[in-house]
Amino acid sequence: MTRIYIIRHAEAEGNLYRRIHGWYDSRITENGKRQIAALEHRFQSIHIDAAYASDLRRTQTTAQAVVRPKGLELHIEPDLREIGMGIYEDKTFGDLAYHDPKGQRLFVTCSPQWDPQGGETFAQVAQRVTTAVFRIARAHPDQTVAVFSHGTAIRCLLSSLRGKHPHETPELGHCENTGVSCLETDGERVSVLFENDASHLPEEIATMARQKRAMSTGSFPLVCWFRPLDMDREAQIYFEARKDAWQDIHGSLQNFDGPGFLAEARGQWDADRRAVECVMLRDQVIGVLQMATLRDADQGVGYVPFVYLKPDFRRRGIGVQLIGEAVCAYRALGRDRLRLRCAPDNHLAQRFYKRYGFVRIGQAPGSRVPLDLLEKEI
Repeated sequence: MTRIYIIRHAEAEGNLYRRIHGWYDSRITENGKRQIAALEHRFQSIHIDAAYASDLRRTQTTAQAVVRPKGLELHIEPDLREIGMGIYEDKTFGDLAYHDPKGQRLFVTCSPQWDPQGGETFAQVAQRVTTAVFRIARAHPDQTVAVFSHGTAIRCLLSSLRGKHPHETPELGHCENTGVSCLETDGERVSVLFENDASHLPEEIATMARQKRAMSTGSFPLVCWFRPLDMDREAQIYFEARKDAWQDIHGSLQNFDGPGFLAEARGQWDADRRAVECVMLRDQVIGVLQMATLRDADQGVGYVPFVYLKPDFRRRGIGVQLIGEAVCAYRALGRDRLRLRCAPDNHLAQRFYKRYGFVRIGQAPGSRVPLDLLEKEI
């Protein structure tokens, strides 16, 4: 009899930034690192003979909770990876909901009709993950194995083992980050001892527990999408955003250089049409994200001159999605750090950036007013 623990990866960027990360190789968040520590504590007294993970970074990082303290080799099994999302990879959930609401419904309901270009169906995922788990079981007769995989992949596996049709998969619910299921196999026979148990996580670091609290209080993050801002036709949107941000931070418009800000943004936009983006909630412009994509490229830095949300949309879980957009945009350009400026007396913004991994590296040179220079590894 072989015992297999099936473990979902810790909280990753897709969970935090509200982005679609199937085969996209995202990183573990700061909160995810705390979840990994809790998972390590859970497995302290559990004997494990072997450990397997998908070929994606987020499962391999999570697997360190078991392999590092127990001195195990981590075996990489590509068939354990998440569902392939094809043309939707690294788009925001807001983008999918706005541009393809039918596709969103098919995905959420695990419909057999879900078959994105370049991606996978739920049946295909169930087949490859189930095959991989049985292959691992055969390689470890009468042993105990830890297998690290992904949310949708694990749902498809458990659904398949229970003999359910793919469209019945949503009945199983979502597995919490670092949630643990346990199987016992004997040949081709398998029994599920328990599933999706995250009792090792304190509520304050459990991803889904936080989401449920947010839903109960009506503060669940609104999901946005991004589009280029046209500096020929929409420069006033940018100007008003800069003006409002200056007034909010400094209490007046003293030293506000609107024409200078516009000229800077236009120069960056002329060089790269993605440099200035509108933050969209359905059809509504609710903010602006500016990226100076050519600046500091020789240092491997992605520079962000301006991050802005309209007042009504602050403190609603949207701000981190702007950070996620910048992270993914600059990572695609080969940058390994994100850099921005923040007023030292803007305590709300300072706490926000610190929460998501930014550290102060100095004072910004040549700024109109004193500004801290903050940086985050990506």
